[in-house]
Parts: sequence; structure tokens; C-alpha cells
Amino acid sequence: MQMTTTLSTNMQTVKEKIMAKWDVRVWGTAVFLLLIFVTGFATVQYATPGLAGNDGYYHMKMGYLIRTEGLKPDFPYLPYTILNENAFYDHHLLYHVFLALFATGDPAADGGLALTQGAKLASIIMPSLAFLAIWWLLRGQKVPYAAVWTIGLFAVSEAFLYRMSMPRAQSLSLLLLVLGLHWLLQGKYKLLLPLGFVFVWAYNAFPLLLVVAGTYAIATFMLERRIAWQAIVYPAIGIGLGLIINPYFPENIDFILGHLLPKVGESSTPVGNEWSPYRTWTLVTNSGVSFMAVLAGILALGWREKRIDKSTLVALGLTVLFGYMLFESRRFIEYFPPFAWIFFALSAAPILREWLAVWGEKRPFLPQLVPIALLLLLAYPLYVGLTDARELLADSKPADRYADATIWLHDNAPDGTMVFQTDWDDFTRLFFYNTNAVYTAGLDPTFMELEDKAFFDRWVDITRGRVAQPGAAIRDEFGAAYVFSDLNHNNFMDEAADDPLLHEVYRDEYAVIYQVGDR
Repeated sequence: MQMTTTLSTNMQTVKEKIMAKWDVRVWGTAVFLLLIFVTGFATVQYATPGLAGNDGYYHMKMGYLIRTEGLKPDFPYLPYTILNENAFYDHHLLYHVFLALFATGDPAADGGLALTQGAKLASIIMPSLAFLAIWWLLRGQKVPYAAVWTIGLFAVSEAFLYRMSMPRAQSLSLLLLVLGLHWLLQGKYKLLLPLGFVFVWAYNAFPLLLVVAGTYAIATFMLERRIAWQAIVYPAIGIGLGLIINPYFPENIDFILGHLLPKVGESSTPVGNEWSPYRTWTLVTNSGVSFMAVLAGILALGWREKRIDKSTLVALGLTVLFGYMLFESRRFIEYFPPFAWIFFALSAAPILREWLAVWGEKRPFLPQLVPIALLLLLAYPLYVGLTDARELLADSKPADRYADATIWLHDNAPDGTMVFQTDWDDFTRLFFYNTNAVYTAGLDPTFMELEDKAFFDRWVDITRGRVAQPGAAIRDEFGAAYVFSDLNHNNFMDEAADDPLLHEVYRDEYAVIYQVGDR
């Protein structure tokens, strides 16, 4: 009896030592990969002193406001839009909370240096965590050399790396979707409830979690002839709770309907390039490795000569869905390339396992050389992907493009001054540098159009120079005391030059500011 007890104790001790060694190895790999991912994204991010795109300036300033004013700061800055003070909904709330960790300085005081550098750090860390989640997913599916596969994400698409490098919530969205897929494939359905809740608070792309869950449910029914209702019900409950238990309820519901409908309806108002599709050849050149991965994954399915497994079928379904979405709109470039790569890895995994079993018996040293060989195969695509992504980021507009002009407004215009802009997408930088003023339009032109279509059309006519001597309309209809314009609105500036109510008070190489007179 004593011998049996001793043997059992010894076996338990050995098991614990093995598990401890395994934990150390897993955590060591995770830390090592995170360092690689941080290095890769830093290589892309620091190709320019500025930020990728325009919207990041808004998001980072929201992080600063949350840091200085609390979770739900006042938002009087767009009174003529559906984001007016009484209806504002922060549909990136948790992402802004994340950015608040890096928001350490007022741009009006230091020219935006602290916030810009904080945004860069945040835009390195979040996509690195998303890549780490993909490694965790592949490792959970027992993909050989999951770490090497994940490093390969830097090769799949330069446009994808560029989007991941923006101070925007798409990297957080990818992280949450990958976690959702991982827990679905592990059968941990209950975890999808809090994930759905968090997704709603983090980003308004939360319906994509139901897309992932629905794809999983369809694949389960196809292969196992059973209805995985938990896969749909748990995230749906979490999303429902996230919508209702929300600091912005019910404004969030009104905004979701008002923001999404114009994107699928008949609004002809341009809403930015990201909602338009890529030209086919452009997509081939900036994401060619992604399409090669899909082709290679399909070939691997044929090579296997076995029934497709559920994880691979789900990944294939998501690749097709996100591919369709990408052909409709370039903004979905953040989803198609990584899921195409995941599909390739899952499809090739059984073949690799078979080869490794054979090689391990005949030549035990070969499995040790495989990851080196894979990295050598990826070396050139990795170089091209990182280099081209750096070039894309290097073409970003300077971080201080409107800094001097906007800080002039901050220092010379009274608090609460209405500033009339001639372009809606200038708002993000104006807001970044000066939250003492309020603005006519911003973030999305449909936000103003949905609030008051006639008023929006009047604004468009003025900004395009269709209204002669527009100063009176700017003052009386819009209540603006200043006008901010970039130097590309020549028709408007011609009308302003002939208007005795518009007095030019500031000009630099990027912008001009007019003060609106009383008479």
C-alpha cells in the first residue's frame, strides 16, 4: 500500500515537472514572438513621424479626453451631425480606453508630439497582440511550427500591414475575432458571451463576431449533422447585453442604425476611399501572397485526399466571406489576408504532420531543419511586405500638417467658437489640436447629411464656391466666427476674396483662416 502511494506521488511529481517545463516553453515562445511582432510593426510604424491615415488623430485625442475627463467625456464638437452633444455615441469606447494609456500630453501645449508618439506605441502593441492571438489559434489546432506560420503574416499583404499600423480599432477587431474563432474551435462557447459584450464596447464591427459564429455553425452542421446553437446564442446574448448595458444607451442604437444604413443604402455622398473597392490589379500587387495562400490551401486540400476537417472548413468559409467583402470595399483588407493565411496553415497542417512523422523515423534531424527552411522560403516575401508597408506609411501626410493653423485658432478664438470647415475630413486634425472650438462636419459626411439633408447640401454648395459672397450665410446660418480651409478649395477662396465679411487672418503652406465679420 505504501509502495503504491509512493509510486503515485512520484508520478504526480514527474507530471508536474513536465507541465511546468511546458508552461515555461509556451510562455517563452509567446514572449519571443511578441518581441518579433513588436519589432516588425515598429519597423513599419517609424517610417514616418506622422500617423497612418487621418482618423487616428481623432481616436488618439479621444483617448486623451478619456484620460483627462473620464470614461464619458462631453462631446459638443459636431453639433450639426448625428454625433451632436445630445446624441453622441463613442462606438470605439474600449479602444479609446486603450489609447488613453498612451495619451500623456495636450497637443495645444507641445504641438502634438506626446500624443503622436503615444499613438505610434499603441499602434505597435495592439496589432502585435492580434498576431499573438493568431499564433495561439494555430497552436491550439496543433499546426506544426505555428510560430513560423504567424511570423509569415508580415508577408501576406503590405496594405494589411498598413491598416494594422493605423491608430484605429481594426487591429483590436482582428484580435477579438481570432479569439472568438479559437474558442469556437475549442468548444468553449460560453466565453463568447463576454467576448460579444466586449466587442460591442470596443468597435461597431461587432456583427462580424456573429459572421464567424455562423460560419462555424454551418461547418458543424455540414460535417457533423448537428446544430451548434450555442455558437450563435452565446455571442448574440453578449452582443445584446453590450448594447443595452452601455453608458451610451439608447444613443448607441440610434447611431448604429444611422451609421450603417447609409453604407448599404442609396446615399450618394462620398464617405472616403476606404469604402470603395480596390482596382483588381492593385489588389493583386498589394496582397498577392494572400491570394497565393488561398490557392496553396486549396491545393493542399486536394493533396490530403481526406475529408476536410472542421477548423479548415471554417477558415475556408471565412476566407471566402472576407474575400467577397474585400472586393466590395478596401476597408476589409484587415480581415481577408490573415484569414487566408490561417486557412493555408490549417489546410497544410495534416500534410506537414505526416511528413514530419516519416522524416522523424528515417532522419531525426530533419524536423529540426524544417522551421529554418520555412523562414528561408518566407525571407523574400517578408522583406517585400515590410518594405512596401514602410513605403505606404512614409507617404502619410505630415503629423503637423495643420498644427500651426489650428493652434493659432486655439490661442486666438474664444472657447466654444464655431469653425466652418471647407472639408469634412480636416476635422480629425483640427480636433486633435484644438478642442476649445466646435466644427461643422467631421468623421463621416453622412453624419451631417443624416441630421439635416438641406443644411448639408447648403454646406456643400458653400464649400465648393457655388454661393457668392458666402460670409453672411456662414455667419447667420452656421453661426461660425471663423472659417478654416485647406488650399485646395480654390473656388471657395475666390468667393472669399470678394467677400467683405471674410477677413484673412492666417495663412501657411497648408491652410488659410478667415474671420467672419459682423458686417
